[in-house]
Amino acid sequence: MDSKKKSSTEAEGSKERGLVHVWQAGSCSVTPERLPGWGGKTVLHAALGVKHGVLLTEDGEVYSFGTLPWRSEPAETCPSNPILESALVGQYVVTVATGSFHTGAVTDSGVVYMWGENSSGQCAVANQPYVPEPNPVSISDSETSPLLAVRILQLACGEEHTLALSLSREIWAWGTGCQLGLITTTFPVTKPQKVEHLAGRVVLQVACGAFHSLALVQCLPSQDLKPVPERCNQCSQLLITMTDKEDHVIISDSHCCPLGVTLSESQAEIQASTTVSPSSETLDTQGEVFENTLVQNEPPAATELNVGNVQTASVQTTSFPQDIMGTTEVSSASRPSYPDTQAVNEYVQKLSDHSVRESSENGEKPVPSQPLVEEAIPNLHSPPTTSTSALNSLVVSCASAVGVRVAATYEAGALSLKKVMNFYNTAPCEPGALAGSSSIGPEGLKDSREEQVKQESMQGKKSSSLVDIREEESEGGSRRLSLPGLLSQVSPRLLRKAARVKTRTVVLTPTYSGEADALLPSLRTEVWTWGKGKEGQLGHGDVLPRLQPLCVKCLDGKEVIHLEAGGYHSLALTAKSQVYSWGSNTFGQLGHSDFPTTVPRLAKVNSENGVWSVAAGQDYSLFLVDTEDFQPGLCYSGRLDPTEGDNLPENHSGTKMPVLLSCSKLGYISRVTAGKDSYLALVDKNIMGYIASLHELATTERRFYSKLSDIKSQILRPLLGLENLGTANTVQLLQEVASRFSKLCYLIGQHGTSLSSFLQGMKEARSLVILKHASLFLDSYTEYCTSITNFLVMGGFQLLAKPAIDFLNKNQELLQDLSEVDEENTQLMEILNTLFFLPIRRLHSYAKVLLKLATCFEVTSPEYQKLQDSSSCYESLALHLGRKRKEAEYTLSFWKTFPGKMTDSLRKPERRLLCESSNRALSLQHAGRFSVNWFILFNDALVHAQFSTHHVFPLATLWAEPLSEEAGGVNGLKITTPEEQFTLISSTPQEKVRAAQVMRCLASANAATYRLPPLGYLGAKPRTPSRQIYGEYRIPNKALNKEDHYVGHWKEGKMCGQGVYSYASGEVFEGCFQDNMRHGHGLLRSGKLTSSSPSMFIGQWVMDKKAGYGVFDDITRGEKYMGLWQDDVCQGNGVVVTQFGLYYEGNFHLNKMMGNGVLLSEDDTIYEGEFSDDWTLSGKGTLTMPNGDYIEGYFSGEWGSGIKITGTYFKPSLYESDKDRPKVLKLGNLAVPADEKWKAVFDECWHQLGCENPGQGEVWKAWDNIAVALTTNRRQHRDSPEILSRSQTQTLESLEFIPQHVGAFSVEKYDDIKKYLIKACDTPLHPLGRLVETLVAVYRMTYVGVGANRRLLQEAVKEIKSYLKRIFQLVRFLFPELPEEGSTIPLSAPLPTERKSFCTGKSDSRSESPEPGYVVTGSGLLLPVLLPRLYPPLFMLYALDNDREEDVYWECVLRLNKQTDLALLGFLGVQRKFWPVALSVLGENKKVLPTTKDACFASAVECLQQISTTFTPSDKLKVIQQTFEEISQSVLASLQEDFLWSMDDLFPVFLYVVLRARIRNLGSEVHLIEDLMDPYLQHGEQGIMFTTLKACYYQIQREKLN
Repeated sequence: MDSKKKSSTEAEGSKERGLVHVWQAGSCSVTPERLPGWGGKTVLHAALGVKHGVLLTEDGEVYSFGTLPWRSEPAETCPSNPILESALVGQYVVTVATGSFHTGAVTDSGVVYMWGENSSGQCAVANQPYVPEPNPVSISDSETSPLLAVRILQLACGEEHTLALSLSREIWAWGTGCQLGLITTTFPVTKPQKVEHLAGRVVLQVACGAFHSLALVQCLPSQDLKPVPERCNQCSQLLITMTDKEDHVIISDSHCCPLGVTLSESQAEIQASTTVSPSSETLDTQGEVFENTLVQNEPPAATELNVGNVQTASVQTTSFPQDIMGTTEVSSASRPSYPDTQAVNEYVQKLSDHSVRESSENGEKPVPSQPLVEEAIPNLHSPPTTSTSALNSLVVSCASAVGVRVAATYEAGALSLKKVMNFYNTAPCEPGALAGSSSIGPEGLKDSREEQVKQESMQGKKSSSLVDIREEESEGGSRRLSLPGLLSQVSPRLLRKAARVKTRTVVLTPTYSGEADALLPSLRTEVWTWGKGKEGQLGHGDVLPRLQPLCVKCLDGKEVIHLEAGGYHSLALTAKSQVYSWGSNTFGQLGHSDFPTTVPRLAKVNSENGVWSVAAGQDYSLFLVDTEDFQPGLCYSGRLDPTEGDNLPENHSGTKMPVLLSCSKLGYISRVTAGKDSYLALVDKNIMGYIASLHELATTERRFYSKLSDIKSQILRPLLGLENLGTANTVQLLQEVASRFSKLCYLIGQHGTSLSSFLQGMKEARSLVILKHASLFLDSYTEYCTSITNFLVMGGFQLLAKPAIDFLNKNQELLQDLSEVDEENTQLMEILNTLFFLPIRRLHSYAKVLLKLATCFEVTSPEYQKLQDSSSCYESLALHLGRKRKEAEYTLSFWKTFPGKMTDSLRKPERRLLCESSNRALSLQHAGRFSVNWFILFNDALVHAQFSTHHVFPLATLWAEPLSEEAGGVNGLKITTPEEQFTLISSTPQEKVRAAQVMRCLASANAATYRLPPLGYLGAKPRTPSRQIYGEYRIPNKALNKEDHYVGHWKEGKMCGQGVYSYASGEVFEGCFQDNMRHGHGLLRSGKLTSSSPSMFIGQWVMDKKAGYGVFDDITRGEKYMGLWQDDVCQGNGVVVTQFGLYYEGNFHLNKMMGNGVLLSEDDTIYEGEFSDDWTLSGKGTLTMPNGDYIEGYFSGEWGSGIKITGTYFKPSLYESDKDRPKVLKLGNLAVPADEKWKAVFDECWHQLGCENPGQGEVWKAWDNIAVALTTNRRQHRDSPEILSRSQTQTLESLEFIPQHVGAFSVEKYDDIKKYLIKACDTPLHPLGRLVETLVAVYRMTYVGVGANRRLLQEAVKEIKSYLKRIFQLVRFLFPELPEEGSTIPLSAPLPTERKSFCTGKSDSRSESPEPGYVVTGSGLLLPVLLPRLYPPLFMLYALDNDREEDVYWECVLRLNKQTDLALLGFLGVQRKFWPVALSVLGENKKVLPTTKDACFASAVECLQQISTTFTPSDKLKVIQQTFEEISQSVLASLQEDFLWSMDDLFPVFLYVVLRARIRNLGSEVHLIEDLMDPYLQHGEQGIMFTTLKACYYQIQREKLN
């Protein structure tokens, strides 16, 4: 903490930060006071309740002040000075929150402490009215086993409830009332419970009003949106209905479910702990959620219809424009009703007259509308019960005038019109009440509203969100759509609009960016509210309470970043520095008009620069606004207390508009907090300009975001919507610009938001996002600049001129204003050009502000250095992007002068001109006298133009070498390309210089564009001649009239190194090349599965021919050959398997089976002898039958079609002596030895490490080569980020640290090597990783498909062992200090606890190994890396090989498992003392009954089942060992005494566990462990345990015989 404090205050005195100033609410003129009795500690955070408050200092201490009736000491109930909460001393508190009369704090370890009033359980303590001292609250997730404590990030407190936001972004609630969002009827809730309705969503912030709750939730990525359910989860009614009316179809989502509306407010207020009666709950949130989803997925055609039908939108009862909302509520002194249709018609007409166009999001000021007052329909006082049928007839009569939408909407929610009429003319009392009540207080308004809610909910009808539908229409969505049945009744104009399909759509909201969203606050947010809503504080357009969270749809897309809740109103701050407010507006606390509103509306804060922080008090609001000099201003909106001379003290008034308080002398306000009667600001003094510079950065970033948002919505979006934008290519480039612009805009919005929260925290320079995550900004600016320069090069601005001219002329002032161009005569396109390059200027501002911040620190401090470096980094990028713009403009001017036809073929968006040989500065050597040769050098190609033709030479495959001066004094360049060689010469000294420039340009362009490896050094000489370049080349194939295509490495104009060659014939070769020939390891795919002869070869190539070991898969014949090749034919030893189960191993000659061989058929018939052709027997041999009979003699004929035999038949069972029996055949003798396979793959790896032969070379050179390979690939990754994932990039970074070993080799060093190998093998960019990847590919190629033949099992096992041996040799070469195979590394310290050996009882610290220590083996080191990748094909071979015996085993397992536990234990002969008597099930002890099944030794059974989820033998052995230990624990628990196992006792128990585990392929598991386990383990403890398991496997098979 000290170091943090020191670094953050190095620039200025700590006493000048976090100063506390307090104002009394209700007065805008009084100057603030310092908090009485408060010392000089820096306050980071403060919170205020009704009569008390808390302060959190930067050293994590909490102080309380005000009236504290819960304190146990009488002197402390009303302290004169803030008092330290001593119960929290020793805890570092990170945030605090207050409710009306209680307080909470969260420590850095995520623990919540609560204290204060607890009458409603808001402090999470049962049956205790007050909690005097901070008391820890236990929050644990019951869904996890074992129970895990939930760590908390943030708290929010209301009057009777508390919400906590956990580290996993879930909400936990306790206290009383529907505002908890819990599905419960029992209050108070004193044990924190999770708000399940938002489980699984990422909640960013919570806020609590007196009796309502708000949550800021991150939007789901588009792919995560769940499909809309058809039926309600609670009541199973359809969520959407279609009703067929005479001339139209009504689609309605007005589903009403009995869950959602809580008990009436009056009951809740009488008794806080009343239970909710299910009969009075009448609204389902599921229905609301469905509406929300529907809006998102509405088709464009529907949008067009809604927007087009202007008349309907203005008259429709549920679609009031924004400025009428709230202004027309609660206006008359009586509740009028409508006895006849005429009166209602007049009322609807009057409503439509008052309709005002909604103010747009772009900052246009809305037209103020007068509220509807009493004269609307003045003298109607008939009873308030208008029948539904009367309303029906009204709707039918109005339909033709208003449009069918009203009908549809009305039918969907039958009470809509009635609600609107009553709602907008609600009286504070019934018609029979006293008429003399001239002034109506807020309570009166509440009561009348409450009565309405009760009436409507009794009729079981759902609130139709009375006013927010209009909001949705402005967003282009609609909830209900009436489908016309008779098209003739629909306006043709509407039909045309509906039918018009948008030709292009570009989403200007950037795609989900995981990285930026992980590091910065998300702007894709939703606001969810729940609780009591009688003042409209929930924002759903009604005054109904909600039991569960419900999304406020009209705030979707508004980029809300922070929520605040007052007593009965709510505020939402957006990234665009605007504030939406809703709820009670009795005193003007919403900041817009004198009337309440039930949906969010923009507050009219009188500051041009926007709001960056808000606070909500009981009946007022505070807004921190930006000012011109970057010093925050404070605006107050709400209750104004009467002055002393006022005659009516009880008649409080409020502000009409937010008032700016004069507080500039205080300093820089960083945070404001509001309570009931006072509010508080934390202020920083500006010493050395540090605080001012931070505020300047934050303010300018927020303004910059507003400007970018305006450009996006007012310029970019309309431009993209224009018709005839030119070619598809231009449109695509403009869309690319729009997409990159949008991404940059979003990042700036996120950064502005993070700076606002940064200013409210410690304000440490090192925590600034533009320092910590500079790459995010640099990359986004670079990407945007690339897209806009590409657009410029392709003449995008010129092409836009024609289609966009009208739009640009209309908006010329806007354009000039946004682009900051003052000159009068500037062309529109130039202004547009300036506008699009405007964001690049921001980089200079970053550099300037960072430099200002740096000057606040000592020159020697790390902060100064970091700020200075970052400043120069942003400045240099700004200059670099400036050069990019000039390059693009230079290239554009070149294309304007270039001949037209050639322009079309050569012009590409990313191509830039470097230089060109105008005025014959360079000429072609030996060119004709009249020939014209024009050389143009681009950043990716050299173009040689002659008259009307031109040749393009890609720089990727072009070499340029300078020629030394010859006798003639000619200097030139020798150009080498795959097609030809030519020399460029210059004739004058000046042209020599030009030639040198061209050469330098070539070299730099080559390096910049085509990802060269860095120059390696051997001694002091650079290896320039042998460098390889990565490039692409196409070679025409005249015979097939197509072209071959090569992508890969080149050297001196020839294919060399790794590459992919796609032949015109359809063949594809992936592998190594040398001098334009296939040489080294490679894979050739021929044809496709549908073609005549598809096949695949993987193996070694020498000079374009197959030679050495390879695998050939002939897919047509269903055969696979694994053996030696020479000159493209099978020659030498090999193995063939077929899809019909035939297996041959032996000699091959010229692609035929010739010489000695062994042939096995599927039924185990074996022939050993001579062959003359494929599957043709010819010569001496032995034929052995499956039953053991055999024939020796001479054979001739093809296998499967009759064989002629001359020989002797033997029946071995007749012989008594074993010596005369034929030997059992051992396969593999005639196959290629495992160590001879894939030599080319290993040789290639050795060559990459700089060794000519395995093990011969310098270790330092090998590490140099690895570093070069990694650096090259990282550079390649920077150019093409799509190549590697983020995790692989991090792996590459970690591989830069080589394990260094000094001194004796220890287990720790061994572990370091192991970790390094795991990382190295995880990325194909490391030579070892590439080797493993290739080996996995060849292994799968060999043993998958036809290769999955049980006869190949032993070959497959030998191959893995060979891999381990050869890779271990590589590892020992790289790490010479690693001991050889089988050596023991001594343990650096004895094992902390010695455990008794399992069977013998002797104390042995490491019983598996012969002596204490760690045995080094290739398998122990490398199997964990290799085996998981090879496991599927290998295990398949084991399963096939053990198929028969496993069937026997499995049948027995199924039969024996039918028995109960006690019966099976008895059958297996387990001693009675080991039988469990009682079992613990979920903490309860239950007796083992004769009927109990699958309960005894359950933990051991579950443990053993894990054997199928592990890969390596060592892991499987650990599982077996753990199983034995579980058995011992179970027996110990029942015997209650120590004992030693004997194998006779242990075996039956273990047999029981194996049977109950029901492992399907146990035989395969056993054989795999046996084949691959380390030999030294066989005689240790694990070896004995494994032998026991193996014995169980065979015993189970024999049980069948009993």
